[in-house]
Amino acid sequence: MEANTTIDGSGSLAEAFRAGVRQWPKAPALVFGGRTTDYGTLDAMSDRVAAALAGRGMKPGDRVGLYCINSDAFVVAYFGIVKAGAVVVPINLLLNPKEIAFILEDAGARGLIYFEAFAQNVQSLKSQVQSLEFAVCIGEKNPLGDIPFSSFLALQAPCPALQADPAEDLVAIIYTSGTTGRPKGAMLTHRNLVSNCRSVHQALHMEPGRDIFLLVLPMFHAFAATAGMLSPLLAGGTIVPLPKFDPAQTADAIQASGASIFMGVPSMFNLLLRLPPEYTAKLAPLRFAISGGAAMPVEIMRQFEERFGKLIYEGDGPTECSPVTCVNPIGGRRKPGTVGRPVPGVEMKIMDEQGREVARGQIGELCVRGPNVMKGYWKLPAETAEAFFGDWFRTGDLGTEDEEGYFSIVDRKKDMIIVNGMNVYPRMVEEVLYRHPAVREVAVIGEPDELHGEVPAGYVSLKEGAAATEAELRAFCRESLGRHEVPRRVVFLPDLPKNAAGKILKRALRRDGEQERGVP
Repeated sequence: MEANTTIDGSGSLAEAFRAGVRQWPKAPALVFGGRTTDYGTLDAMSDRVAAALAGRGMKPGDRVGLYCINSDAFVVAYFGIVKAGAVVVPINLLLNPKEIAFILEDAGARGLIYFEAFAQNVQSLKSQVQSLEFAVCIGEKNPLGDIPFSSFLALQAPCPALQADPAEDLVAIIYTSGTTGRPKGAMLTHRNLVSNCRSVHQALHMEPGRDIFLLVLPMFHAFAATAGMLSPLLAGGTIVPLPKFDPAQTADAIQASGASIFMGVPSMFNLLLRLPPEYTAKLAPLRFAISGGAAMPVEIMRQFEERFGKLIYEGDGPTECSPVTCVNPIGGRRKPGTVGRPVPGVEMKIMDEQGREVARGQIGELCVRGPNVMKGYWKLPAETAEAFFGDWFRTGDLGTEDEEGYFSIVDRKKDMIIVNGMNVYPRMVEEVLYRHPAVREVAVIGEPDELHGEVPAGYVSLKEGAAATEAELRAFCRESLGRHEVPRRVVFLPDLPKNAAGKILKRALRRDGEQERGVP
C-alpha cells in the first residue's frame, strides 16, 4: 500500500508545514465562513501568533490551552503555538469549567486562547488555574476584556527561530476522556504527528490540490486534528471546518464546497440516513467517507452505501497513537466489520495478558508499535509503564487478526461482560439489534447480577414512526445469540447520550442504570 508522499517524516511539524507552503503558496488551505485562506496567508498569520506568544515570554515547551470551535482561527492558533515551540493543549468543548480547570492546571498551561462564546466558562475557571498568566479571546465581543486575538494577528514582529528535536519535543498534550478515572494527557511529539500524517497521506492516496476535507468532527479530538486537519495541510489539501454537526448543513456544505472526503463517527452516518430524499444527491462530490472513533455497525454501513452510493472505509486508532493505526485499503478489498490493515509505518499485533502474540483468529488485546506511538502520559510514569509491553502500546481494545492481516475490534476490554464465567462482547449483541428494522441506535452494557455475576442490558432508540417492544427485541436476539448473550432487559430512550465527537457514551448509561438500581 506504499505510495508517493510529499510529507518528509523526519523533521518538525512546523518544518513539514512550511515545506508545503513553499510548494503551494497560493493554493486554498482553509475555507470557512465565506473566507478562503491560502497557504501563504495561513503561514504568515500563524507566524504572527508565534511572535506574539514569544513576545509574552512563552518559551519552547510551555503549554497553551486552545479552547475553540472548528474554524480557521483554530488552525491559525494551533500552528502559531507550534511555531512558538510551545505545546498545544486542546480543550474538549463539552467539558464543564471544573474539568477544564483540572486539565489546564495539570498541564501547567501558562496561556489560554479561547473562542468568545466560552467567555463565561473561562471567567469561572481562571481563578482555579494557578499557572495561567494570560488569556487571548478570539472574536469581536471579548466580554472579559482579555487580549484580543486580532492584536496577535496584527503584530509585525519576526517569528521565533526554533530548533526542535522531533523525537523528544512535544507538539500537543491531548487529554483522554477519563472513562477509567481522571483524564490522562497523552504526550504527542513532532515525530509522532508528522509520521502519522505521512501514514494517513499514503493510506488515503491523497494528491496535492485534489482533496477537499469536510471537517465536522471536533478539531480538539485526535482523529480530526491529525487525519482531518494536519494531514491535508501538510499535503496541499483544503479543509472546510464546520463548527457543529447538523445533517442537513453537512450535506449542503459537501455540495457547496465540492468536498471529496468526509470523516465521521458511526452516529453521524446514521443521522445522514434520516435526511429527506432530496438531500441524497448533495453527497455526490465525495470520493469516499472514513469512519472511526467507534465501531461502525455493518447494517448502518450497508444502508448508507446503498442510499448514497459512497463507500465508507472504516479505520481505527487511539489518541495515544496520534491516532491513526489502521484503515480498510482505499480502492482495495474492504471487509465490513473490520478496521482494516495497519497504515504504512505502523505495526499491529494481538497479544495475551503476558504480552505474547496469540494465534490468528484468537481474541486478545490489540497492541501497536511505530513512530506514531506517544512519548507517554504527562506526569504519570506508572500509568505510562502499565500501558506498554516493551515498545508495544496496549490499546485496551480486544480484537482478532485474520489470515489476510485484517484486524477486527471485538470490544473495549473494560466493556466485556462476564456472564457465569463466559465472555459476552457487547458489540456482537449490538450488531444483531441493529439488524432489527425498528432500531436506530443501540448500546449494550453489563449490569451486576447476584446469580450470574453480570448480565447484558440493551439501551435502544427507535427510528421515527417505528415501534418495538422489549419482548420482541429479546426474541429477535435469541434467533442469533446464545442465551447468556441476550439482553436481560431493554431500555428505550429517545436518543442515546454522546460525547462531542458523536460517540455513544456507555459510561453515562451505566450511571443511569446504577441510579435505577438505587446505587448511590
